[in-house]
Amino acid sequence: MSLYTHFRAFVFLAASLLLVSHPAWATKRVALVVGNSSYQNAPLLPNPANDATAIAATLKNAGFDLVESRIDLTSSDMRRALRDFADQARDADIAIVYYAGHGIEIDGTNYLIPTDARLERDTDIYDEAFSLDRVLLAIEPAKQLRVVIVDACRNNPFADTMKRTVASRAISRGLARVEPAVSNTLIAFAAKAGLTALDGNSKNSPYATALVKYIAKPGLDLRRAFGFVRDDVLQATGNRQEPYVYGSLGGDDVALVPKAEEQVPPPVSASSEIRRDYELALQLGNKAAMSAFLAQHPDGYYANLAKLQLNQIDAEDARIAATRKSQEAEQQKARLASQGAQPAVQDKAAADFKAAEDARIAAERTKLAAQEQAAEAERNRTASQSSTVAMLSANGAVPDGAKPDNPAPAVLSPNSEGTKVSALNTAPPQEDLAKSVQSELSRVGCFTGSIDGEWNAASRRSLSLFNRHAGTKFDVKLASLDALDAIKLKPARVCPLICEHGYKADGDQCRKVTCAEGSFLNDDNECEKRRGKKPLAKRNMDERPSRADRPVRDISEPQADFPKRKQATARPAGGSGQIVCDAYLCRPVRHGCHLDYRGGGGPGGGTGNVEVCN
Repeated sequence: MSLYTHFRAFVFLAASLLLVSHPAWATKRVALVVGNSSYQNAPLLPNPANDATAIAATLKNAGFDLVESRIDLTSSDMRRALRDFADQARDADIAIVYYAGHGIEIDGTNYLIPTDARLERDTDIYDEAFSLDRVLLAIEPAKQLRVVIVDACRNNPFADTMKRTVASRAISRGLARVEPAVSNTLIAFAAKAGLTALDGNSKNSPYATALVKYIAKPGLDLRRAFGFVRDDVLQATGNRQEPYVYGSLGGDDVALVPKAEEQVPPPVSASSEIRRDYELALQLGNKAAMSAFLAQHPDGYYANLAKLQLNQIDAEDARIAATRKSQEAEQQKARLASQGAQPAVQDKAAADFKAAEDARIAAERTKLAAQEQAAEAERNRTASQSSTVAMLSANGAVPDGAKPDNPAPAVLSPNSEGTKVSALNTAPPQEDLAKSVQSELSRVGCFTGSIDGEWNAASRRSLSLFNRHAGTKFDVKLASLDALDAIKLKPARVCPLICEHGYKADGDQCRKVTCAEGSFLNDDNECEKRRGKKPLAKRNMDERPSRADRPVRDISEPQADFPKRKQATARPAGGSGQIVCDAYLCRPVRHGCHLDYRGGGGPGGGTGNVEVCN
């Protein structure tokens, strides 16, 4: 057995996957192709129906025994199609399901959405959609190979309107990573887990176009076919969409269409085997595969690349652990505050949360740095291979395995933590990433500063604006690849155009506000009609009568009488103590006189008491 075969066996044992070798060709091949475009409760998807038609035609031309092509399936139609196809797959050697349309991930489970789904609340997903596990169950009886191709990694309109019955239920963009439980099963996504796919500007999506090109190529191993699909999609989308494959196969090459005639393969050099071993470990994308590769090939160019991939995986694991600790610390802090714990205990919980949050941010930065270094190394490797293949193609046909076997050596330099990483580019990767994010933010109208790669306060404010208007929650403290991918997916302006006073937004330009005659521009930047001045009331001093012309007021009782009246009521010494009153005043009865009542109502109202003197 060759070194390559030994390594693949070692990788699969390290990943604890069952290895079963099967004949290269199947005697019966069946396929179910579904394209959902016309959704009843969501906008029309133009590409899925076209993509499904193209894939179905490709498989029929490849000689498949049965190709069921269905367009715009409702829930009942989809249930019936899966049930009928399970009967066809029971006596087949190879079974393939291709689905294009809307998909959604809830709590780590992927669902395919029929055209009549409403999904008003998150729990409706169990009644109105079909989990990916249900599709895998339909093809499980196939004897040799099971393949599910999911072109459903789009921005899903149901996720924004769906009511959450449980606040903590996670509804993420794209689809979730899967690991098939049955060996010899591959699940291919149009985009990496957690990311979305692009429909493109043509009749078919970039992913479907690449599938049609490679999936039924005679003699091409299925894993390599998906690898070529990945390369084409990355090139077509400017590295914004990366297809991904999950699952495992045995050691033999598996092609959907056999070669017309057997050809003796050209001799493979040792360096070519190392490159193929590395590419296989990279395709698996887990720690066990990379560790197995390094155990087999501890030194050299590809060993350095594998170490970068391991650094990226370890950094992601550390980030996940730090995020979990930060969330637990935040929950503990909130719990103690709600329970009214002692201030010292709450202060300690707050300090623990701050430390956990700082550790999370540090882990996020480490992960981004490791991710960028690994991505830069891969870009340089693929660029070197492409240039060599182009040079060989100019001189003649390029045989299999003619990619460069001795690329430029990767220079290793210790980073701040003492770990050796590949320094394949002298330019600071973080600065290049910051420039790219600034450029994309400027394109969507959120950044107006200088695109210089310096992630300053203006850049952080711009990313914060994007978060607010796009509904994202990216960390504004530093530029990240996730933020770059999300901004690139926005086809038009996201942040509203802000104009100075006196100007209004008109598309992507600020135009001066011109008010009509009789109006003026107020503080709210609106035209307001001028109000006419109201006449003020004014006294006419000429018509006012003078004091001398005023009529004399009749006074029935002079004010000068009031003090006299008071004095008259005073009781004199030696008097009788009786008082007599008339219409003007009251006075004491004179000495030697008395009062005699004659009837009447008193002073001013007729005769009352009368003073009688003897």
